[in-house]
Amino acid sequence: MSNTVPAPGGRRLRKGLALTAVCLAGGILPASLTGSSVALPGIGHDLDAGLAPLQWVVNSYNLTFGSFMLAAGSLADRVGRRRMFTAGTVLFALSSLLSALAGNVYLLDALRALAGLGAAAVLTSGSALLAGLFEGPALGRAFGILGSSFGAGLALGPSTAGLLVSAFGWRAVFLSHLAVAALALVLVPVVPADRPERSGGRADWIGTLTFTGALFLFTLAMVEGPQLGWFGGGQVPGLVAGSLALLVAFVVAERRLKHPMFDLTLFRNPRFVAVCLMPVVLAFGFVSLLVLLPSWLVAADGLSTAAAGAAMMALTAPVLLLPALAGKLSARVPAGALLGASLVLMAAGTAWLTVVRPGISTAALVGPLLVIGAGMGIAAGLLDAAAIGSVEPERAGMAAGMFNTMRLAGETVAIVIMSAILVSLTAGRLTGAPAAGGALAGKLVGGDLSGALALAPGADPAAFTAQLADGYTGALRLTLWILTAICLLSTVPVVLLVRDRRTAPAATAPDAPDAPAGELSTAALDAGFEAAQAAPVGAK
Repeated sequence: MSNTVPAPGGRRLRKGLALTAVCLAGGILPASLTGSSVALPGIGHDLDAGLAPLQWVVNSYNLTFGSFMLAAGSLADRVGRRRMFTAGTVLFALSSLLSALAGNVYLLDALRALAGLGAAAVLTSGSALLAGLFEGPALGRAFGILGSSFGAGLALGPSTAGLLVSAFGWRAVFLSHLAVAALALVLVPVVPADRPERSGGRADWIGTLTFTGALFLFTLAMVEGPQLGWFGGGQVPGLVAGSLALLVAFVVAERRLKHPMFDLTLFRNPRFVAVCLMPVVLAFGFVSLLVLLPSWLVAADGLSTAAAGAAMMALTAPVLLLPALAGKLSARVPAGALLGASLVLMAAGTAWLTVVRPGISTAALVGPLLVIGAGMGIAAGLLDAAAIGSVEPERAGMAAGMFNTMRLAGETVAIVIMSAILVSLTAGRLTGAPAAGGALAGKLVGGDLSGALALAPGADPAAFTAQLADGYTGALRLTLWILTAICLLSTVPVVLLVRDRRTAPAATAPDAPDAPAGELSTAALDAGFEAAQAAPVGAK
């Protein structure tokens, strides 16, 4: 590579291609979650998988994705963001290829875990890479486009997966992930190289191992709790105890190290705490429905996989369209008020969605799904830019790692908890069915109606199908009311933590020389929120 300084036009082109590469790779990550969820009924039937290993197709991806996020972000700061981005994209692509060829559900689960590792590297290094390439209004536009790519992945994941499964089978879903990742890799050579930001200190292996281990054990406990029993045998309490012990060790280690993996002083500012906790609430109100709702549409409402994927577009399309609008609104409306409004919208939408019943038309579901998606879209337009823009450049990977760790861990926990609740409630409503309620509930929540019917071969098919659909639907309504309560109860704390206290610019400049290292000023977080509203997506 030449050592001459490229012309301004050449620099702009390379930055644009870098943004394209990050958006391609970043956009396929949520699609890998939602797409695999839509493919679960086909995977279960083809590989003869039970509910537990079938759920691990989604859970293993989220487990490693969330558990290794902070470690990947810290490592990206040390070895270089482009290098980490390339390695993560390659691992994700290879895992997707092998997933498409898997002939065993347990092998598929393992490959999905490897894909999650690659996804963790891609997301943290990609976000930090943009933070190093762009600044000022251009950074706001870059994150606006990245947010739209995430929205596109969410919006197109279910519908695209539904079409692919209907036309070619579930393996085509993973091949589509491979194709997009490969396209991103083609652009990597033109991404400007970066120097490691934190090459002055040794790698924090103690922090990496303790934090990753703590999150892994906790998430594993949440995933396995419904199958093993929360207190029977002691396995789950043992996992939780091990997680707490490792978390304590992580805190002790980080407080003593000169170059820690994560600067704990970042949590001194309540607004940063809110930025990190908000995605956990959103995971309950929005992400859990991405996994739970398609199965109900297929098993209880009688839709095809393709039709279910199309119906999910009403839920996910606002996440594609609203982030840029939310960024503009943040110039006039306090961020806390916008985030509070997003939670109120999600609560209203989940409450409205309780109109579900077997045979309901897709048109009747569009309204509540759009309202829920609008709540998510507003929040998505604010949070990513705030998390990255709140710290100095050398900690960009660290901030991205913690924020996305909370997001992915929250998604995994939300999916597991709400799935367990839905299975339990469904089983309770099928106690009079001519087969075991627990087994029936597992098949239904997995979207496998034919498998549920096979558990009672002597039953009248029409009457038994109606009984299953009614029980499943009643359980879903109760689950939706629980989601409504979670969103409403979280609204006031979030608004209070993120309340906008703007002061004079001269006294609160984000780059003020007397700001303590690692300390988040109110102005710094304001700058992060304001970055999202810099200019329309795609503006020059």
